[in-house]
This record gives sequence, C-alpha cells and structure tokens, in this order.
Amino acid sequence: MPKFIKLYVKYVDAVNLKIGRAVMYMIFVMMAVLLFSSITRGVFGVSFLWIVEVAQMLLAAYYLLGGGYSMQLDSHVRMDLLYSRWSPRTRARVDAATSAFLIFYLVVLLIGGISSTEYAIQYNQKNYSAWAPPLAPIKIVMTTGIALMLLQAFSMFFKDLAKAKGESLT
Repeated sequence: MPKFIKLYVKYVDAVNLKIGRAVMYMIFVMMAVLLFSSITRGVFGVSFLWIVEVAQMLLAAYYLLGGGYSMQLDSHVRMDLLYSRWSPRTRARVDAATSAFLIFYLVVLLIGGISSTEYAIQYNQKNYSAWAPPLAPIKIVMTTGIALMLLQAFSMFFKDLAKAKGESLT
C-alpha cells in the first residue's frame, strides 16, 4: 500500500482511539445527571425540566463520538451466519466490498448532518420543549461523530484491502 494510505490509517486510528477513550467516560456524566434527577425528585420532590434532555444529548454524543472507536475495535454488531467459517482473507474481501455500502450511508448521513447543523446555526434552532435548549451544539457533535465514523470506515476499508492482498498496514 502507498505510504499516504498507511499514514492516513495511522492518524485516523490514533484520533478515533483518543476520542473514543475520552468519550468512554461520558457514561459516568450521564449516570450522574440521572442520579441527580432521581435524588432531587425522590428526596426533595423537585424535578427539573432539563435533566431528561441533557441525558438524551449526552447519550447521542456518547454513541456517535464513540462509533469510530467501536469500528476500530471491531466491536460493532455483525450477523455471523457464514462469516466465522471463512478464512481471514475471504473475510477481508467481503468486508472491503461491503464497506462501500457503509461509506455511502455515512456520506448521506454526513450531508444531512451538515445541512441540519447549518440550519440550526443560521436560525438559532431550539428544541420544542419547555426548556428549549439550542440544538446547534448537539448537532455539531453529531456531525463530528458521523465524520469520524466515515474517516474510520475508509481506514477499515484500506486495512481490509491490504489484508485481502496478504499485506498489513499496521
């Protein structure tokens, strides 16, 4: 494989590794927010309008920013009817071929995310709720997560292509 592809894979993997490991701890922030909600509601009889929406936004950021990391670790869901019986090179060929569908999906998702983010910024879009938080920050995070997954999908494609040829990129 050309040197620029090896560098691309190295840097994309490094970025997704660092972001994925950092975002992994966001689950504790979400748990703290929900625990705060339970305590204030159960003990003090006070409920806050913003808690559920903050938890939803944290969850969206958690799984979208961690998507590239999940792909990198090969911990995503795979339907394993025949896959486990194939040789590593056959798996790599099939993975490289099916990567095209994933990349197409992520490109369409990214285009929609960019459009939606631009709209949210331009018109100061707010959520239709009593709290009415601005949606631009979470849409920026979501679009960033989709972009990171797209970059990682290309990295996985290059790794699978190299493996199918009997080479290694790492």
